[in-house]
Amino acid sequence: MTPPDATTDDFLHSERILIVDFGSQVTQLIARRIRESGVYSEIHPFNQVTEQSIREFAPKAVILSGGPASAGDMTPPRAPEALWDMGLPVLGICYGEMTMAQQLGGQVTSSDHQEFGRTSVEISGSCALFDGIWNPGESHQVWMSHGDKIEAIPEGFQACAVTPTAPFAAIADEERKFYGLQFHPEVVHTPDGAKLLANFTHTIAGCAGNWTMSAFKDDEIAKVR
Repeated sequence: MTPPDATTDDFLHSERILIVDFGSQVTQLIARRIRESGVYSEIHPFNQVTEQSIREFAPKAVILSGGPASAGDMTPPRAPEALWDMGLPVLGICYGEMTMAQQLGGQVTSSDHQEFGRTSVEISGSCALFDGIWNPGESHQVWMSHGDKIEAIPEGFQACAVTPTAPFAAIADEERKFYGLQFHPEVVHTPDGAKLLANFTHTIAGCAGNWTMSAFKDDEIAKVR
């Protein structure tokens, strides 16, 4: 319920997630899953995202989407370097994980064994992203779609999930609240994906989850009028 002393706009936009789009065909699904959990989100193309635009948008956290590029390309798409020092929780998905790892000092290479489709990840470590959902030693179905793999993770990260061909299928730097997933939590073929995303937005980023599309619609109509 909107607090009596808050405007509709304050209610809608006090908590929001920025999704940096690297060209994935399912980026819209990330936004949908976030909004379904009661948090407002917007998708911004990677080449229009700057330190200034992030500060103006004032998100509670940032999600880096997947995309068709390879982190090993001569000039691969990148997140703004300033992002890593802004104190915001960051979740990298597929390519988003790759560019996070590479920009922070890890090593990414082309994989000899590309993964596409359903696979199982083995949970090799605990992290806040998995709290209450997955436990070490368990195996869970996910959806993979990638041709790169992380050979070495940046300092401060730990591996949380593996597959036979992806030793860093999930990584976490709990101190900085940086997380990376080589699989896609936004698609239905990752059955627990929506829960993982909600853990990121609610538990890690601290969103209350009280945004609704109905309130958003009323606000947009009021703006037009």
